[in-house]
Amino acid sequence: MKFTEKYNNWVTNEYISQQDKAELIQIKDDHDEIKDRFYKDLEFGTGGLRGIIGIGTNRINIYTVRKATQGFASHLLRTYKNADIQGITIAYDSRHYSDVFAKEAALVLAGNGIKCYLFKSIRSTPELSFAVKHMGCAGGIVITASHNPSEYNGYKVYNEYGGQITLDHAISIISEINKIIDWNSIKYLDEQQAIKEGLLEIIGVDVDEEYISKVVNFIQSKRIGDQCKDLKIVYTPLHGTGLIPVTACLERLGYKDVHIVQSQAKADGGFPTVKSPNPEEHDVFEEGIKLAHSLDADIILGTDPDCDRVGVVVKNDEGNYIVLSGNQVGALLVKYMMNATSDISEKLVVIKTIVTSDLGAVIAKAHGASIINTLTGFKYIGEQIELLEQEKSREFLFGYEESYGYLAGTFVRDKDAVIACSLIVEMASLYKKEGKSLYDALQEIYIEYGFYFDALDTFVFKGLDGQKQMKSIMGRCRKQGELYSAFENIRYVEDYMSKTTQYENGELKQNIQLPTTDVIKIIFGDNSWIAIRPSGTEPKLKVYYSILGDSQAEAKNRFSLIKYQISDFLNF
Repeated sequence: MKFTEKYNNWVTNEYISQQDKAELIQIKDDHDEIKDRFYKDLEFGTGGLRGIIGIGTNRINIYTVRKATQGFASHLLRTYKNADIQGITIAYDSRHYSDVFAKEAALVLAGNGIKCYLFKSIRSTPELSFAVKHMGCAGGIVITASHNPSEYNGYKVYNEYGGQITLDHAISIISEINKIIDWNSIKYLDEQQAIKEGLLEIIGVDVDEEYISKVVNFIQSKRIGDQCKDLKIVYTPLHGTGLIPVTACLERLGYKDVHIVQSQAKADGGFPTVKSPNPEEHDVFEEGIKLAHSLDADIILGTDPDCDRVGVVVKNDEGNYIVLSGNQVGALLVKYMMNATSDISEKLVVIKTIVTSDLGAVIAKAHGASIINTLTGFKYIGEQIELLEQEKSREFLFGYEESYGYLAGTFVRDKDAVIACSLIVEMASLYKKEGKSLYDALQEIYIEYGFYFDALDTFVFKGLDGQKQMKSIMGRCRKQGELYSAFENIRYVEDYMSKTTQYENGELKQNIQLPTTDVIKIIFGDNSWIAIRPSGTEPKLKVYYSILGDSQAEAKNRFSLIKYQISDFLNF
């Protein structure tokens, strides 16, 4: 069906409310806007939906949420024997319409006879992950677009273990979604009727207490000695869900000198103080750095709206506040976990993604632990944790990715900024007792394990034309003869689409034992590398760099050269 036909169908369809039709009528003369809203259906990927809020097939709204939930419900009833009794847990963050979309999902599940446990107000994504496993549910849903700008929202689906669904479940759900031709075939129950029939239950405080207690007990089990409690901490939830759980955990762990960035404390889906509530973006810490300067704080922490990612700001050796990268924080946490764990052997496993720096892996291996590499996305780390538990011969110790996601412990199966904030504060207080900052500790790691310079370039490609351009760029990257001509000292190129490794002499091996994904990784002779991939959740192309040198300055200089070469090669 052409996008104009889809548009006209929505304008005339009785299922669409008059208010929503009015939004569409307002754009009746805007050809480009109609095309962007209707040229495709918002895609249900391996984690769920993510898109701009609005009316249309390529937007997230109550209709696309209902349709996705009907597909999920049909999958559950077909796949799980007792899914209706076990039920589904639903949480939502502070974004626009998150509460509306969460309730719509709950009422579709209820319409299908599936019990739904809905949090009464905003909660973090990691608490949703915990709740699914803790309550023995068949799965979960969280309404969030993570760190995206305010015009976005999303819908993530979780399995019975509390991890994000992976490809096999996604394919099954997509198949069920594709069967929905008529909006009226979506089953839906009125809220009061759902409560009366026991199919909708509101949850909150009891689960909060269980989750926070688990976090605190776990952190205390990893505490090294009697650490310094006068650490001066600045924290910002970036208008999201992190304020209550993060501060509650820090208080119970004994940290009293915690200062909140008040201008960013209130939950607000408009995120008024930042362009995008993403702790990877350094400008989100401007307010926090101002407060830190006035207090002479030791550390600044910032969590994204659904509180699954955390950024860290510390003082360098010149006394200036600098934002650490996700790779740097990951390496510090790996080192901390190694020091906090007795009897390290190959049975203990650290899990990271293929676009995450190898520094943490080098540290873990030096202490005797094992490494598992996964595809990009914490869902794959969660999947590996479950496989390790089933295997029983090895044990999960720590998992992380370069995009500010970290996890320790197994009671949550997704990245968890509440756990991470607590661990980071423990680590910082330990180093403070030794007269060091986290920046000092990082320099010691570089001296001991090698000088790494890691970076990320992100290029935005919006709309249908942008999708075509990204596809063309990835096609050019697969012309490996050109790659070897453009860069010196390439050892091999990994293509995760064909699952092959190609060497300069033309030798080709099909040896990548991971699911198929659109990634090209160039590995140089000194183990430096570049990885290129389209984002799975945003209209962006990402280029990751992990460059080695004999010093930090040399690694940075080499990065600048390689960045110039890749920009020239890709015509950016």
